[in-house]
Amino acid sequence: MTRLLTRVYVRATGIAQKMDKILMRIDVQLRDLLSSDGAEWKGVEWSVPWDVVFTIGEDSPPLPSHVSPTKLPAVTSSRTNFEAQKPPSKSSDQLPVVALGGTFDHIHAGHKILISIGAFLATEKLIVGVTSDALLVNKSNKEVLEPLDLRMDNVRDLLSIFKPSVEPYIVPIEDVYGPTGWDPNVQGLVVSKETLDGAAAIAKHRKEKGFPELRKFVIDVISATEESIDDSDMAALKSTKMSSTFIREWIVEQRQGNSL
Repeated sequence: MTRLLTRVYVRATGIAQKMDKILMRIDVQLRDLLSSDGAEWKGVEWSVPWDVVFTIGEDSPPLPSHVSPTKLPAVTSSRTNFEAQKPPSKSSDQLPVVALGGTFDHIHAGHKILISIGAFLATEKLIVGVTSDALLVNKSNKEVLEPLDLRMDNVRDLLSIFKPSVEPYIVPIEDVYGPTGWDPNVQGLVVSKETLDGAAAIAKHRKEKGFPELRKFVIDVISATEESIDDSDMAALKSTKMSSTFIREWIVEQRQGNSL
């Protein structure tokens, strides 16, 4: 499932960036639509209305009654080295309580993959720690940082449409640990390669507290053109991945251009 989410997000975001639509909202949803009248969608509130829904071929899933899909022709990839990725099995990988964290400023594809994988892995509760404003004072172009409440709302909105059955626990964090530093009931931690140092600090802290060890799930850092960046240089990772830093730089450049 990680590969599927990453592949779709990378392709869609890459196209949006080529069109200079950096702030285009792209959400990948993997949901079971159980009835032909779209009943599975009832009760789901979308903060941003859909402009268009694309489906492939004739075998499209049921959609809400107000949505008219645009059909795309089905194509077959010529690549022969693609291996189908089986989703993690419920018995071996899914856990009752999973945690993850981040700034989630101008929430982008990298964030959404992290949150989506966390939601898939959690069977009961997903804890999301959102970096507080106080910890972001040294960020570049901090004047265009989104406020904490908006960043938390964006995470909540994504969870509500990706997996509404999981309980969201979205809290501001003032340190690297967040709830993992005081809640012994957390079983899993989802991190990116970029934040492995933070995961190590959390593991050390929980060991000192006598808390159970967390099962760690590592998600690749990605860019708008690459589905995985295999690079041990953290500076390179930060400069090449889809990032809030890049988005803030783009916003500032647009504002400066408009003021000329």
